[in-house]
Amino acid sequence: MGRYDFAPQRVHAHATQLLAQKRIANPPPWYNIIAAIPPAERLTRPPLQRSQRPGGKKASRLFKPLRLQYEEDRLRWDYFNDHPWELAKPRVVLEDDGRDAEKWDWSIPLDHALNRPKSGATSEEGVRLDLEWDGIHAQQAGRPINGEAVVQRTNDLLNSGIPSSHASTIALAEFARHQHYTETSLRVAREEALATGAFFGPGPLEIGMMLEDRQYEGWRQWAEKEIVALKQLQGSAYTGQGVEGSGQDAALEGGTVGGEEGLAKE
Repeated sequence: MGRYDFAPQRVHAHATQLLAQKRIANPPPWYNIIAAIPPAERLTRPPLQRSQRPGGKKASRLFKPLRLQYEEDRLRWDYFNDHPWELAKPRVVLEDDGRDAEKWDWSIPLDHALNRPKSGATSEEGVRLDLEWDGIHAQQAGRPINGEAVVQRTNDLLNSGIPSSHASTIALAEFARHQHYTETSLRVAREEALATGAFFGPGPLEIGMMLEDRQYEGWRQWAEKEIVALKQLQGSAYTGQGVEGSGQDAALEGGTVGGEEGLAKE
């Protein structure tokens, strides 16, 4: 039979022979099922082909995967094209179970979806909005508030029926207020810590200046060595020319004196 085993395809025929010869009393439970749905005769699974349009496509592009486009792609392009420095911020793309996005709710029933309300702000029912926002944000798998959050928030507003320009404006305003609140909180916390005697060490700017000064000092020492070597080379070249010239002058003077002495003897 070669390397292929066709015995599974003859199971129903073999069972029929056993029943005809009364070697088994009752048919097995799968007997009627195999008769209704026989196994495939092909040993390889045929490739799925897309229906060709009138006019056809080239054979090289027949099995090329389709280009998938989502609404978030356009929003993401518009946002990061207008705010390119957002791409410079570090991001953590690692996910615990790969389903973190399903735990995020972008349609929070608050007017402050991306930015935290002011401390002590209450709703008409007397609910603390800041505490409610903190609770909802803590339940969303540590969702970061960054440029991607603006894109998702804008998409949710578009799906709720808000026009495109208005939805983008709302999301950007919420994100700007959130950034302002975060930066203000960090600045106040730092000032309070410094006032109580905390020491944070050099910051990013100080470290950058130290590295720049180190590179400049190394370049200055290298430049000084190059200047000294160049001066020594120039000095040695000038001295060599002077020695050679003095030798030639001495030879000429000796020849002249010898000539005068010869003429005197004569």
